[in-house]
Amino acid sequence: MSEAFELLAQVIDPELRAPITDLGMVGDIQTNGQSVRAQIKLTIVGCPAAQSIERDVRAALAKGYAEVEVEMTTMTAAERAELKQKLRGDKPVRFNPFAQPGSLTQVIFVGSGKGGVGKSTITANLAVALAQLGHKVGLLDADIFGYSIPGILGISQQPTKVDEMMLPPIAHEVKVISIGFFVSDNKPVAWRGPMLHRAVEQFLTDVYWGDLDYLLVDLPPGTGDVAISLGQLLPGASSIVVTTPQSSAATVAERSGAIGLSTGQGVIGVIENMSYLEIGGEKRELFGSGGGEAVAQRLSALAGSDVPILGKIAISEDLRVASDQGTPAVVSAPEDAASQELMRIAKLIAARPRGLSGKKLSLGVI
Repeated sequence: MSEAFELLAQVIDPELRAPITDLGMVGDIQTNGQSVRAQIKLTIVGCPAAQSIERDVRAALAKGYAEVEVEMTTMTAAERAELKQKLRGDKPVRFNPFAQPGSLTQVIFVGSGKGGVGKSTITANLAVALAQLGHKVGLLDADIFGYSIPGILGISQQPTKVDEMMLPPIAHEVKVISIGFFVSDNKPVAWRGPMLHRAVEQFLTDVYWGDLDYLLVDLPPGTGDVAISLGQLLPGASSIVVTTPQSSAATVAERSGAIGLSTGQGVIGVIENMSYLEIGGEKRELFGSGGGEAVAQRLSALAGSDVPILGKIAISEDLRVASDQGTPAVVSAPEDAASQELMRIAKLIAARPRGLSGKKLSLGVI
């Protein structure tokens, strides 16, 4: 292996998170003393990562050569097919990896009975917190009509399409897919049941998620078509219910957890958002109290097992500002009380047992 190739092995593709030498992206390499000329093959014309890849290639080669020339080109159809085969392994086109009996990815639905309780903000921050803890995390924004995850995470680029395969944008080490990436000028999405089912199915089958420890799914409010479709497409999922302290919000949030139980999903626990406002060391319960406890108790009775309150998140200006500015609070304001509670909840989630218990295994006959 040449010195130049070894140097290029240090360059990681920002979308696929693998060395470009392993992905077949390095073409012809010519060296002459302290000079090197390398050909780099992008997956598609107009690849959004082209500039960062070229910059990283030049920086890597400059470690061993005084003169560096880089030719950026594009893979042929045959080379793309070889790459897709390498990524998929023996899996077919349009394959849902999370519905397979041996999948080790923990799929977590985050739902609420109604909008406006901060569900998407909590989902985004939990995903980033889990990534900060060293886990491989994906986030599926299934709130088709009220998508907000791209804005909360500050993502403006669309997924890269390699033929029929989509490579999701990555923000704060979380792979993200949302209908918001495909809608221009904030146009509303006016779809009915079959189209909604097809959209969420494509998010699972056409997106290259890679190996994930967690897939968080931001559900739309309520118990409509999307929640039912996802329950069918991801039968091994568990759920987290988000509510506020208000009794009216808690009553509606209970339905979100109950629909999950009726479709076979376990409930991990309840998060009470906007629990209190702290002023001068005093906690003021602006939206009342007891909502989280009421939801947890009712879901425990329905499930026949304990459904805990995972945490209570304070009303936080930092949390709101961070979401508006496109940087999660667990990144921009880690010392904020809400951020610390979200990180504590993420650690609780990460501490849950993970393995093959209860999964069907395909065993060969001896």
